[in-house]
Amino acid sequence: MTEISNGISAHNYISRLWLSFNREKHIAPLAVFRVAFGVIMLISTVRFIAKGWVYDFYISPKCYFPFYGFEWVRPLPAAGMYSLFAIMVIASIFIAIGFLYKLSISAFFICFVYTELIDKTYYLNHYYVVSIVSFLLLLVPAHRYFSVDVVRNPSLKVTHVPGWTINIFKWQLCVIYFCAGISKLNYDWMCQALPLKIWLPANAGLTLIGPLLTQAWVAFLFSWFAAAFDISIGFLLLSRAARPWAYLLVVIFHMLTAWLFKIGMFPYVMIFITIIFFSESFHLRVIKNISNLWPHNVHQSGESKAVLTFSLNKKKLLYSLLGLYAVLQVLVPFRFLLYPGTLFWTEEGYRFSWRVMLMEKSGTAFFYIKDPATGNSGEVPNGLYLTPLQERMMATQPDMIVQYAHYLHHVYRNKGIKDPIVTAECYVTLNGSGSRLFIDPTTDLSKQTDNFLPKKWILPFHNKQQ
Repeated sequence: MTEISNGISAHNYISRLWLSFNREKHIAPLAVFRVAFGVIMLISTVRFIAKGWVYDFYISPKCYFPFYGFEWVRPLPAAGMYSLFAIMVIASIFIAIGFLYKLSISAFFICFVYTELIDKTYYLNHYYVVSIVSFLLLLVPAHRYFSVDVVRNPSLKVTHVPGWTINIFKWQLCVIYFCAGISKLNYDWMCQALPLKIWLPANAGLTLIGPLLTQAWVAFLFSWFAAAFDISIGFLLLSRAARPWAYLLVVIFHMLTAWLFKIGMFPYVMIFITIIFFSESFHLRVIKNISNLWPHNVHQSGESKAVLTFSLNKKKLLYSLLGLYAVLQVLVPFRFLLYPGTLFWTEEGYRFSWRVMLMEKSGTAFFYIKDPATGNSGEVPNGLYLTPLQERMMATQPDMIVQYAHYLHHVYRNKGIKDPIVTAECYVTLNGSGSRLFIDPTTDLSKQTDNFLPKKWILPFHNKQQ
């Protein structure tokens, strides 16, 4: 009897899941989400160009640190890189207004992901958010309502779409927040208020609250609140009753982090895209208000219902792709469990796991080249090959250390040293625990490979305070 009831429960759950995927929903939240994404990407891209980062990140460096498996990705010449960002500016505008949408979102996705793959030095969580959101926007009909495409071709217009086209974004944001919260449940964050205990006093000069930020209890308050916020906010946003207050918390939380920590566009990206949780009626009001600013009124009251349907074969393909995507999004943040050692020390399995501002880590790396034929050796002047930011990031990340060693091996081999030996002496401090050797200084790093296997030449982390 129990087996039968369990079978019925499982069947009911699958049935409800299938219904939620296919249930008709008004397309308005998807259309507003498209506009919000396009606007914030336009602001972000223009800001990136204005700050001179195209030159600093992709033209000026001599050495680059591509992601594993994408070593073939190289930057374009200067004109090509500026053209690439110009394409992203134009694509962002077109995405927001829904003009040539499929072409625009495809161009933006390809250009954005390409620039991110060039150098992991500049990896940020919000760049990862943008990459996956733009990928998901490729799969959904966000241009079939409230868009220039519909004005140009009214037959494209639909009012209702399958639920998954909207719910996939809600689900993704819930995963981001929840994983960010779970990652905060570690000893340093919860029991030591680190690294906030280190960072907050830097804002002691702020009016009114500055003196408070030097107090240890404030660091603990911020740490515990941030963990509780991240773990619960997705569920609160899903609740109709709690949603307005939850979104207010989203705005306050992200604006506070933007004010205190100067972490770029990440807070604003999250504020903008989290509006997907609001109701159909809310988004219809937004569309009605925005449409008054358009040269063509793309929103008509009393519109007739038009439902977008997918063929069975297309459903199977989309659901298979989304199923694989969902599994990866759940598994990838927890891949660190496959590695030995302290995660924040080794950083094996750290990226792409929604760990935001969890550690204060800095280091210094001295590289040495030895000629095996003569026994002569000397220190490498890192500043000749790396930008200050590249050098700072490389000194604490083992995969970048290996990549730099291979780069030096190539450089000095071209200078006439046959098969040079590359070693490094790296000193790293984690969350104020004191500087200590990071990697084995006797290892010839040019003979090591950058892959997904544990790096045995990373020295274990032993907290000096224990």
